[in-house]
Amino acid sequence: MSTRGGKRKGAGRPKGSNQYGEPTRPVRIPQSQVERVLRFVQGKEYALPLYASGVSAGFPSPADDYLEGALDLNAHLVREPTATFFVRARGDSMIDAGIHDGDLLVVDRSVEATDGKVVIVSVNGELTVKRLHRAKGKSWLLPENPDYPPIALNEQDETHLWGVVTNVIHPL
Repeated sequence: MSTRGGKRKGAGRPKGSNQYGEPTRPVRIPQSQVERVLRFVQGKEYALPLYASGVSAGFPSPADDYLEGALDLNAHLVREPTATFFVRARGDSMIDAGIHDGDLLVVDRSVEATDGKVVIVSVNGELTVKRLHRAKGKSWLLPENPDYPPIALNEQDETHLWGVVTNVIHPL
């Protein structure tokens, strides 16, 4: 009788000894989707409580003890995970748009960069965050601080659109 291969009594990890405390089963996942599945499974670990009642920014109101459910920030901040990245803002050229030095910007490459969107653009090798303005066949990158001039985009400029800013995260 062979002592190699096959099922052996007492072999393997005890059932339910994993991080989820329950039995697991093998699943075949296409190689291209492994990272996405892992992000999904691990992301559920970070779902935080969301209360159903809003918080008054004016006069105080009685608080409800009703818990609406769990809040997964990825579900609210990231529309297209494979096209989304994060970058830190530097400087104060977009202060009037609510973007402060050190803020975390959520950038989506799949969103169309239309007139009025806040975008991340590389201009002649330097990254900048500005509001895109298109009119009469011309394009400008507009700051949201009167101390900074608009940037006219010319044909001789080497420009590359990195994506559209969809959310800004900054500490109080």
